[in-house]
Amino acid sequence: MAKTNKAPWFVNLGNVMTTTLLRAGLKLVGPGNYPMYLLTVRGRKSGQPRTVPIVTIERNGKRYLASPFGAVAWVRNLQAAGEATLARGRRVERVNARELSLKEAALVLQEDIKGGNPFASYYQVDAKSSFEEFERVAGKHPVFLLQSAM
Repeated sequence: MAKTNKAPWFVNLGNVMTTTLLRAGLKLVGPGNYPMYLLTVRGRKSGQPRTVPIVTIERNGKRYLASPFGAVAWVRNLQAAGEATLARGRRVERVNARELSLKEAALVLQEDIKGGNPFASYYQVDAKSSFEEFERVAGKHPVFLLQSAM
């Protein structure tokens, strides 16, 4: 089980502005030119919708969601719900989220960091790290495969 964390205060501050811009329909890209969306997921305790801006990883025609800050609230909510919505402005897409195994998550993180992910410092690995180090990191930073829920 991943350790429970909180994002740094500056992330929460930036999320307020980013959420406003994404709700207005702007097509924002995060660091590394990754697309940004508003992720809305049902709260695991309250059942109320919770929304946070996120950056998706797009590789080989698939979309992934990784948490550079570990098992923060949206991660725990997504683990419990298994589904969410991705939105930008009026465009909303329902998605199913499957948490990847350590090996699968390590492969995604390794490919992403070798591709120049600017969040690499949060994962405490770099492009030269061994696969075992990526597996260790994957246990602390959950990775989800997002698939359209048609």
